[in-house]
Amino acid sequence: MTNETRPLSPDQLLGDLFIDVQTSRLFSDSKTFVDCVPLTDPEQILARYEAEKNKADFDLKSFVLTHFKVPEPVGGDGFVSDIAAGPVAHIHRLWDRLTRPADEAVPYDSRVPLPKPYVVPGGRFREIFYWDSYFTMLGLMDSGRHDLMRDMIANFAHLIDEFGYIPNGNRTYFLSRSQPPYFALMVGLLAEVDGPDALTNYLPQLQREYDFWMDDAGDAASVVSRRTVRLDKRPGVVLNRYWDDTPTPRPESYREEVNLSGKLNLAGPLAAELYIHIRAACESGWDFSSRWLENEATMATIRAADIVPVDLNCLLYALEDTLRQAYVQAGQSDKAARFDQLAMTRKQAILTLFWNEETGFFHDYDLVSGTLIAGLTLAGAFPLFFNLATDAQATAVHDRLNAEFLQAGGWVTTLLKTGQQWDWPNGWAPLQWIVYKGLTNYGFTETAETGRDNWLSLNNRVFRATGKMMEKYNVVDAALSTGGGEYPNQDGFGWTNGVYLRFDKYVNK
Repeated sequence: MTNETRPLSPDQLLGDLFIDVQTSRLFSDSKTFVDCVPLTDPEQILARYEAEKNKADFDLKSFVLTHFKVPEPVGGDGFVSDIAAGPVAHIHRLWDRLTRPADEAVPYDSRVPLPKPYVVPGGRFREIFYWDSYFTMLGLMDSGRHDLMRDMIANFAHLIDEFGYIPNGNRTYFLSRSQPPYFALMVGLLAEVDGPDALTNYLPQLQREYDFWMDDAGDAASVVSRRTVRLDKRPGVVLNRYWDDTPTPRPESYREEVNLSGKLNLAGPLAAELYIHIRAACESGWDFSSRWLENEATMATIRAADIVPVDLNCLLYALEDTLRQAYVQAGQSDKAARFDQLAMTRKQAILTLFWNEETGFFHDYDLVSGTLIAGLTLAGAFPLFFNLATDAQATAVHDRLNAEFLQAGGWVTTLLKTGQQWDWPNGWAPLQWIVYKGLTNYGFTETAETGRDNWLSLNNRVFRATGKMMEKYNVVDAALSTGGGEYPNQDGFGWTNGVYLRFDKYVNK
């Protein structure tokens, strides 16, 4: 599906009204208005707006409330946590609260309708999110909610069939980008439940997912093309980066991004470049982190599209290996052999390009300078999660994780305190699972279990104090709240619930 044929997003439908609402601070959260549902044809609303906005008694808030249905946060409606029952019982109850039924198409709604029920993260996140859902599925699996797992994977397959890829979430304003490609891992979870036929059942969608990420990879003359890159030092090897084609502010963060470009006195191509880098960071899921900043002190130096991320390339390796397995299962040996070679080629690139012998860690790669980026982040644990690292590399990574990243509440995401939500002192459920599994893959069980138990203990303390499972946690000092980001910490919360249940299963097996 091309840009021209995608459903229109709220900024495209609502023109000047969209700009005026988003810049007026009518809603404290810029995401609220893009989730509002127009009650009549947007053209009619715009015509009324143009006719009324200059009247002396015009009230913008009243106008919006008259012509739009304003959404509510997910997880409210009188739900009361049973703190005494503990987090496990709470999460089992919460699944139904976080589950949306199959969508009915609503005219002019920014929600892209899905044919099956699905779990949303919670709070302001009222739609499915791509990479969140894999970690949510870990908990659904351990809750015996295989029905919801199947439905959610079917929804993602539906999105691939409709758009050719899985968008960031099922919103029209998310359709210009994807998120970290976990679909292969989701199908792998389903294969654990339903057997290897799951691989062949979803083989067409796995292939289309791969085609999306490798689009233009066949153009040997192009060094960088959308989500693919070719490096002189790795002839014949195609690697991947995050990207978004749309050089404008994100509709769900319009005010913040317009203000940022204004403070920097950016316009035209320079502003467009800033927006592309912001959107690329959003495709990574790490929005935002010092990982993407040339100068960690300011968002003005974001350059996510210039970076080849180690974790993304590990995920593409996993997709290639899953396609190999799927083609073996389908009896298509030639295609299986092709993906075996692609996976092995990428593996060798990961183990050499991203590895720094001096630091004993895996780093992201800077396309502009042709060097590794200095900062250490938990993205460096992904080669262990996918069993790619050598034993010597895994030992070195373990030592740095144990010495620098392990905190009283779990694993901290980066070692830099910048105020960005994916930096120190915050820890996030998906990365707790990645580090835990990566360390256990190489026999570092004691360290892995210490991090796991620290995380569970922190989750338990916060739950006893609040009755909530949170989007992220301060893992350095549990007495302090998390910080950073464009919005307050959210409760619910899909991936925290999923990882908690998976960890609890290992503790109580």
